[in-house]
Amino acid sequence: MPSVPNLPDVVLWSIPAFLLLTVLEMVSYRLRPEEPDSPVAGYETKDAATSLSMGLGSLFFDALWKIPIVAIYSAAYELTPLRIPVEWWTLLPMLLAQDFFYYWSHRGHHVIRILWACHVVHHSSRKFNLTTALRQPWTSLTGWPFYLPLIALGMHPAVLAFCHSVNLVYQFWIHTERIGRLPGPVEAVFNTPSHHRVHHASQGSYLDRNFGGILIVWDRLFGSFAPETEPCVYGLTKNIDTYNPLRVATHEYAAIARDLRAARDWREAAGRLFRGPGWQPRVPGPGPVFDWSKAM
Repeated sequence: MPSVPNLPDVVLWSIPAFLLLTVLEMVSYRLRPEEPDSPVAGYETKDAATSLSMGLGSLFFDALWKIPIVAIYSAAYELTPLRIPVEWWTLLPMLLAQDFFYYWSHRGHHVIRILWACHVVHHSSRKFNLTTALRQPWTSLTGWPFYLPLIALGMHPAVLAFCHSVNLVYQFWIHTERIGRLPGPVEAVFNTPSHHRVHHASQGSYLDRNFGGILIVWDRLFGSFAPETEPCVYGLTKNIDTYNPLRVATHEYAAIARDLRAARDWREAAGRLFRGPGWQPRVPGPGPVFDWSKAM
């Protein structure tokens, strides 16, 4: 592989800003608390601690998952004859391309249950503040296939990692209730706190909306956009009521395992894995349980 492009570690350089903004948001709630019946979620100590724990844990696990992912991307990059030069004028188009594929990865992680088992971690808090942005999964091995087309088109794996980091850093500031609607042109093009509040809401009209990372135009183009029209209720449709980081990281995998054990046949088992998180078999009710031992 050619020499690795010399690109900055965007996440590392952003950590001081993350800390400063989080402290400022916490102080803002102290100085101007909301009314007791306000829909604004604010902060709760155990919830914030869980989000921080999930973020720290994700740093460790992401380092592990990078080993096989880098190997796959490197092999794919060597096989493709295409090369995108790493110049100042190519970075913006590559950022836009990464954001486009991020949209589809994010959308896929909402509508395919085995992928949702990873992403559900980020939606498990009933609060919405800057620490929620840090509530990241520990099983992030599931996203790499969505970006293989970029590698096949000649994007260097290190550039893809850089673009992904920029996307991640951008999304930090949109996890807040403290910023209302921004000017119309900004709301029309970019992902904003208003759009992302909708994404984290658990109401039926808001479910599976606003998947964009940096740009909201993908949602507008592909029919998944919803504006913020009513106060958001955050969390899951079935909340897990735990602050244990290990349970937060694995609870949906455990639920999938239970459903697979109770599946009646291969069709139901496949549905439990690859259909939406709320999917149920067409004919519920008592019946013979699928014998997995006979299928081995």
